[in-house]
Formats: sequence, structure tokens, C-alpha cells
Amino acid sequence: MHNVLGTAKPSVLWLDQTMKIASAASAFPKHYYSQKVLLEKLQEYWGDRLRNPQMLARLHRNVSVEGRYLAIPTEKYYDIATWGQANDVWIQVAQELGEQALCRALHHAGLDASELGALIFTSVTGIASPSIDALLINRMGLSQNIRRVPIFGLGCVAGAAGIARAADYVRAYPSQAAALVSVELCSLTIQRDDLSVANLISSGLFADGSAAVIVVGDDLPATGPEILATRSVFYPETEEMMGWQITEKGFRIVLSPEVPVLIRQNLGRDVDAFLSDHGYKRGDIGSWVLHTGGPKVLEATADALDLHDGQLDASWACLKKVGNLSSVSVLVVLEDVMRNRHPEPGTLGILAAMGPGFCSELVLLRW
Repeated sequence: MHNVLGTAKPSVLWLDQTMKIASAASAFPKHYYSQKVLLEKLQEYWGDRLRNPQMLARLHRNVSVEGRYLAIPTEKYYDIATWGQANDVWIQVAQELGEQALCRALHHAGLDASELGALIFTSVTGIASPSIDALLINRMGLSQNIRRVPIFGLGCVAGAAGIARAADYVRAYPSQAAALVSVELCSLTIQRDDLSVANLISSGLFADGSAAVIVVGDDLPATGPEILATRSVFYPETEEMMGWQITEKGFRIVLSPEVPVLIRQNLGRDVDAFLSDHGYKRGDIGSWVLHTGGPKVLEATADALDLHDGQLDASWACLKKVGNLSSVSVLVVLEDVMRNRHPEPGTLGILAAMGPGFCSELVLLRW
């Protein structure tokens, strides 16, 4: 028994494994529209059902979005009469964009598709069985032994959660790489008979896109940030804050105006506790990669973390250019930071998102 206990050292080494983000890449549909054009199209789409067209215009102005990508041309949305038809489009476009994003991420990481050990797929805007990750294996010729982890239901938080789960995987398998692929086609969830404020806001805020991130273990080279630690935080009895009401017509948005309040009350405390457990404080963080949410969410995040000196510029820029992409958003912000705003070597960073549950995911990085 003494000899068995004496072999415990490898578990200590396992805890010291290095996990790195090797690359991040996005892919978007070819249909891009200015917010002005989309407002006009939505006013036509709802027609006389809109009792107050000016309210829709005001809500669209307030979301701080200049334009968005859509899965299909605007005129094609009139052809969608059922949830099943919308989901069929989702399955088709999700494969196309997922493949594009993953191919680009693999290229930037210097890896071949066959080298992936795990594939995590996340979306909250459509469903499929076999799931999209299985369809991507066939389309891209991925390994027959690849480990699949399809995730549904996490919504906006899933981008950060997916990176954390990928880090867990390569921590256990340091000679392997794990891919996270996120596809969100929010436009396909539009509800024509839902004229609630939440749905009108969503019609001006959410958009379509995909992103992929490659996370590698200690035995593989990578120039991206090291993942030092991760944390999940769940807020009990807050399930009414955000999510879907599933109806015969598909996904009906649930979006509470209390979300910014919840962020202000919890995010700063949770980030501080997370950092403290690893010997750091908020002032040590020089890079912030945060989910775009919307203007009120970003403002609440800035207040909660006392970030009022341009630290959230990457998130604001993503929101302005492409809207809220749900789980894809934080990955697109990560891509922008890695390519265009790369921190100095050794800089500590936080990647974070919040979403249905209600919950948050925190990832501590070292660039």
C-alpha cells in the first residue's frame, strides 16, 4: 500500500499542466444589413401588428448596434411558417458556418483537423440529433475517436463555459487539442406574433454568426494566452431572468429587465473572490474579454468591475459591428483581442460571460 501511495506524484504534475488558447476564429453568413435597413424590414414584417412603430425604432436605436449578419436574406423569413422549417435552416447554416470557423481556427493553430481529440459544440438557437458536432465530423473528416460534447441551453455564457470545459479536457490529456465551436442563428428564433418589449428589443440586438476556439495541452505549442484557472458561479432561484419559453412556434424570448441589477450585485464580488483564491486582485488584471450582452449589460458590467477607462472597448466594438451573438460574442471579442489588441506578454486577463441559469463563467488568463 505504501508503494501505491508513493506513486501519487503524477497527480501533482497533472495539476500543474499548462493549458493554452491556440487560436480563435469567426465565420459569418454573407447577408449583412445595416440597422437602418433591418428596422425597415421588421416594420414591414410586423406591419399593422405594430401598434407603436416608433417604439420599435427607439428600441433599435438604444441597442447601439450599427449592423448585423443574418442566416438568410431578409425576404426568405416570410417563407418560414413553422418552427420545423426554421430549425431545418438552422441545421444547414450551422454546419456551414461551424465548418468555416473551425477550419480557420485550426489553420491559425497550425493543426490538422484529424489531430483534434475533443469537439465541443454549443448553440441555443436550434436543435439537432445527431448534433451538429457529429455532422461536422462527417463533413470535415475528423477522427472517428474524437470525444463529442454537445451543449444546449447555456446561451450567452456558453462561449466562456466551452473554453473552460476544453481546458478541463486538455488538462487531463496534455498531448491533445480540443475545439470549441459555437453557432448562434438568433434571427431564426423570431416570433411574428410576439410583440412584447423583450422580443422587440431582441429583434434589434441579437444576430447570427459562428466562432471556434482551439485549446491545447501542455505538450503542444501555442502562442496564445495560458489558461490559469476557471470558475463557474450559479445564482439560485434566478431562472426567470433569461432563456426561452418553448412553445409550438419555437423559442420565445425570456429577458428580464432585472439582469443588469443582478450583474451589479454579483459580478464584482465573484470576480474578486475568484482572483483572491489564486493570489490576485482586480488591479492585477490588464485585459478584459467580456461578453457583449447589450448596452445595459455592458454598463452594468463596467459598474460592477469599475471598468470605465476603455477596458471594455473590444466588447463595445463587437456589439456595434455585429450585435449580440449569444455564446459566439465572447469568442469574437477574444479573436479581436488576440489579433488586434494583444496585451503585453505576462499580462493577466479575465474572460467572462453570463447567461441563463442565471450564472457566470470566469476564465483567468495570462498572455
